[in-house]
Amino acid sequence: MADKKAYFTQKLLEWFEYNHRPMPWKGIKNPYFIWLSEIILQQTRVEQGMPYYEHFIEKYPTVFDLANATEDEVMKSWEGLGYYSRARNLHTAAKQIVEEEQGLFPATYEAIKKLKGVGPYTAAAIASFAFDLPYAVVDGNVYRVLSRVFGIDTPIDTTVGKKRFAALAEELLNTEKPAAYNQAMMDFGATHCTPRNPQCESCPFQKKYCIAYQEGQIDTYPVKSKKIGKKHRFFNYLIIRHGKTLLLNKRTQKDIWTNLYDFPLLEQDTLLDQKVLEARAREGGLLPESAQLIKYSKPFRQTLSHQKINARFWEYEVVDLDFYKKSPFIFAEKDQLDKFAFPKIIDWYLKDNSLYLELF
Repeated sequence: MADKKAYFTQKLLEWFEYNHRPMPWKGIKNPYFIWLSEIILQQTRVEQGMPYYEHFIEKYPTVFDLANATEDEVMKSWEGLGYYSRARNLHTAAKQIVEEEQGLFPATYEAIKKLKGVGPYTAAAIASFAFDLPYAVVDGNVYRVLSRVFGIDTPIDTTVGKKRFAALAEELLNTEKPAAYNQAMMDFGATHCTPRNPQCESCPFQKKYCIAYQEGQIDTYPVKSKKIGKKHRFFNYLIIRHGKTLLLNKRTQKDIWTNLYDFPLLEQDTLLDQKVLEARAREGGLLPESAQLIKYSKPFRQTLSHQKINARFWEYEVVDLDFYKKSPFIFAEKDQLDKFAFPKIIDWYLKDNSLYLELF
């Protein structure tokens, strides 16, 4: 086994020498930029995350700029990237660095891990890439590569599994070149040992060492013990307008899309028809009797990690906005909507001309 581990580390670094992916954050030692890239790339493909990274380093070139931005500005910059708790944590951590460290990014693994939103993987990545500290990254790519090559069937979503993979990753780490090794592992999993259709024929491990390949079980690794079903939710949105003024709602509760904006909402166990919608909206103080339906949309659907959101938008014109003066809603001009950060499903609605197809 010791020979196999040494061979794995050596061959991985050799593969990386000729196959690494050029990225704007690779090879730099600026911990702030590295941190931004790592947070943005959590749960996000590189292709999707790249423009967000470029936007953030341009708009917030230092941690002071990020800390001094308003939450709405940061959320707007993050709009469309999803998993919005990352943006809130990023903003909180920036303030943490400014207030507690005078803007100097922490330079040890343990100190980095104390930042809001930074777990063991992100701390290891920043520590190795920015400071050449010997900490191994363990993410989805690492689980997949190690489980296949070493034939590990311990479920990765268990405490035992996480400890086993973390220990193996530390054993394999080249402590003299931790940054290169970690980047090699991440790139190999992302581009070569992929979840589907991995490039086994040109893999440096398949002929001699990859147990999953030898057993014809590539698709069974990594093993997970839990399958979490997706919860369906049904959002009946009310677009209340008076002239060019619309009502917006800021989502402050602990739920999806916290601190993003949407519209007055009736969440029910299904998408409602007009009669039921209006009765429940009036009962809930969301719609005056004089409101006139202008149009409604087709159903929109957005899939989140553990939820499926089904939404329909009903647009009403009201005589005036006095009915909503004591409500928690925000009055916004239609031409100012680009200043608010919306969930993707709201953005789709605002941009989709097909919503005008279903008229009365």
